[in-house]
Amino acid sequence: MSTPSLSTICMRRGPRKADRGVEGFGALGGLFAIAFLAATVLPAQSETALVGLQVAGYPVLLLVTVAGIGNTLGAVVNWALGRCVERYRDRGWFPVSAAALDRASRWYRKWGRWSLLLSWAPIGGDALTVAAGVLREPLWSFLALVAIAKAGRYAALAAATAKLIG
Repeated sequence: MSTPSLSTICMRRGPRKADRGVEGFGALGGLFAIAFLAATVLPAQSETALVGLQVAGYPVLLLVTVAGIGNTLGAVVNWALGRCVERYRDRGWFPVSAAALDRASRWYRKWGRWSLLLSWAPIGGDALTVAAGVLREPLWSFLALVAIAKAGRYAALAAATAKLIG
């Protein structure tokens, strides 16, 4: 079985015409929302949504873009919480435990902003984004590195899915 090229994956036909209207917009809005939530306080499975929409025939490049933007903007919420960490740290809804935040802060101090390339990781990734806020990482560099990491994860997932369904 041959692996499809990136151009084949990105140009795959979208859903039926009937699905391209309001339902298509709703599906992409749902993907954005779940990707956003997956990067914040609430646990969510954005990978499942992306794979489901890919299997349904939505264009892969569009899916990766929507999920990547949603997940990156969700991480900005964590960054902002980190900027206000002393105010919210002891609240039950705060997304990162004190121990995880301390570990992430040590990691972040050691490796600097480049550790944000691991912000996609299911364990520790959210803590890194909070630590970046605590340690006052500028928003522009935070956005650039987190966007690369988050979109890269979704692109790898989409490529693996394409290989399985191709």
